[in-house]
Amino acid sequence: MVMLPQVLFLLALLTGLGFFVRNMKQLQKSIKSGRPIKRNDQPKKRWKMVFRLALGQSKMVTKPVAGILHIVIYLGFILINVELLEIILDGLLGTHRLFAPYLGASYAILLGSFEFLALGVLVTAILFWIRRNGMRLQRFWKPEMKGWPKKDADYILYFEIVLMLLFLSMNATDSLLQAQGHPHYTKAGAFPISQFLTPLFAQQEVATLVILERSFWWLHILEILFFLNYLYYSKHLHILLAFPNVFYANLKPYGQFEVDASITSEVKMMLNLPVEESQSTDIPDRFGAQDVTDLNWVQLMNAYSCTECGRCTAVCPANLSGKKLSPRKIMMDTRDRAEQIAKPKGNTQANEKTLLDGYISREELWACTSCNACVEACPIAIDPLSIIMEMRKYLVMEQTAAPAELNVMMSNIENNGAPWPYSQQDRLLWSQELINN
Repeated sequence: MVMLPQVLFLLALLTGLGFFVRNMKQLQKSIKSGRPIKRNDQPKKRWKMVFRLALGQSKMVTKPVAGILHIVIYLGFILINVELLEIILDGLLGTHRLFAPYLGASYAILLGSFEFLALGVLVTAILFWIRRNGMRLQRFWKPEMKGWPKKDADYILYFEIVLMLLFLSMNATDSLLQAQGHPHYTKAGAFPISQFLTPLFAQQEVATLVILERSFWWLHILEILFFLNYLYYSKHLHILLAFPNVFYANLKPYGQFEVDASITSEVKMMLNLPVEESQSTDIPDRFGAQDVTDLNWVQLMNAYSCTECGRCTAVCPANLSGKKLSPRKIMMDTRDRAEQIAKPKGNTQANEKTLLDGYISREELWACTSCNACVEACPIAIDPLSIIMEMRKYLVMEQTAAPAELNVMMSNIENNGAPWPYSQQDRLLWSQELINN
């Protein structure tokens, strides 16, 4: 016979999953609005990168303290949620610790290991909070990390702390009910960590313990469902996108930029050089990128995958020298603009602003040295430089709005074959002084 708690659980589960599916469809729509690009070459190399970067966290440990803490919270959070399958089945079937009879003694080992992991996640989340808010590490206090980005980072830590406390409190009250021989709570599992919480509940009556255990159980699963839907609005969307983001990363050597085939064809025709049939002669609607709709879908996925960790900005020479550029802000602005465009019709701001000038200033773009330090530093292979270069291309080719210094350099290259203001005949004049001396 189906009981009311099972019906309520089914409704909660379907509601949570329904909103999650809706959010993921919106995310997919936003990413697919980008221009097409082929990134399916070298599949073996791509899968190796996924296992090394996304799964193996190899770039995280370049900062050992943060890297080790992240691995603890990453593994703990993922493995503990294996228990989620049992919780869901218990909720639907009205059972309690459904897997215990089938796993036997190994169930105790499994549950005990989950408790140690929960403690690890709890301690790590507290340490992360201290690093952000107590030690106030510089990369977490840049101008772009005010307002929602700052709150979001703290909210995630609070979620994780509360989730682990609920898990351990649920187990503590469960163990007390098992010890008292309550018929619904058959003896199963081991409680190496939650046993230290039992004194908090030991004086309660059985009926009260049941209410507490059920409350912790319900709050635990409801918070998981809430967190699942919160991901879409949070920087922690990288939990879902890190793997595809790494897989579709640019495998070309740093410094090798994309060559626009239409520009190559145009230059060849101007110089009366033969144009290969395979080369496109079609002029694109727009050179470069003025808005997110001009970016390719991988660049948009990069923006949604950004963890806002600030490692890119921390190594950016322009930012370190006091210039306005922050690669992290480039990715955050791109995501914010993509979200603004994705809002329902009638959103007037979507038409009033563009990514260029509306979010990202020209000063930021031209401060970039194109050194690729930000790309190298990113733990999940995000490429802020590609967006910067696309927007620069738009400024130069669509608006002829390159800085004066750059225009002088390009004129010198055109006239003298070099970036310096000396003709080819005068290039060796500097050596005459050395010879005369």
